[in-house]
Amino acid sequence: MSVPGVKILIVDDEPQIRRFLRSGLGTQGYHTIEAEDAASALHEAARESPDLIILDLGLPDQDGIAVIEKIRETSMVPIIVLSVRNDERGKVLALEKGADDYVVKPFGMAELVARVKTALRHRFQSQGVPSIFRVEHLSVDLLHRIVASDGARVELSPKEYEILSLLVTHAGKVLTHGLILRTVWGPAHGDDIQYLRGYIRQLRQKLERDPARPTIILTEPGVGYRLGMPD
Repeated sequence: MSVPGVKILIVDDEPQIRRFLRSGLGTQGYHTIEAEDAASALHEAARESPDLIILDLGLPDQDGIAVIEKIRETSMVPIIVLSVRNDERGKVLALEKGADDYVVKPFGMAELVARVKTALRHRFQSQGVPSIFRVEHLSVDLLHRIVASDGARVELSPKEYEILSLLVTHAGKVLTHGLILRTVWGPAHGDDIQYLRGYIRQLRQKLERDPARPTIILTEPGVGYRLGMPD
């Protein structure tokens, strides 16, 4: 969804990255604002009230995590983090602190635009997710707690349904292992990743056409899971 007048704040200390993002997002109809460090990012975020922020974690004056924390004190604007490939810990921390998604450097514009559209879809929804969510052959009726695949009802255990409904409620957004575990099982299970993987495996067996090549419940390696979004 490319909405006229949508403002995106680009925060990166590398001029070539800002140029690349400015050009690519501009061709999609987005208006961009730029900041090269944490201080100017916070200033522009307060002054311009952007609809979305693309944030590099490696800023010269302050860590990007601190920027996320500060912004989350007053705003739920979507934040997409730019991270290096081997910084799994940084990606997890950013998501735990309130980032909505991340893109790994180096990245292609098509991938980034897809993530931007997903984040903006959440931003412009007037009242959360619809009561019935559909993606590919799967439908989830959140009001009546009914899950169906190709129209046939799928029976899930209570915990399987809790995991799926959490993913549906945040469809397209990366949910960390820790967040899912704490939400579904409580703080005591916050580090039991293998336990969660077992449940994800069971869900895929019930919901995916090819569990070995999932297209609905997607893995973010070393980070967590996301639910695929409808086209």
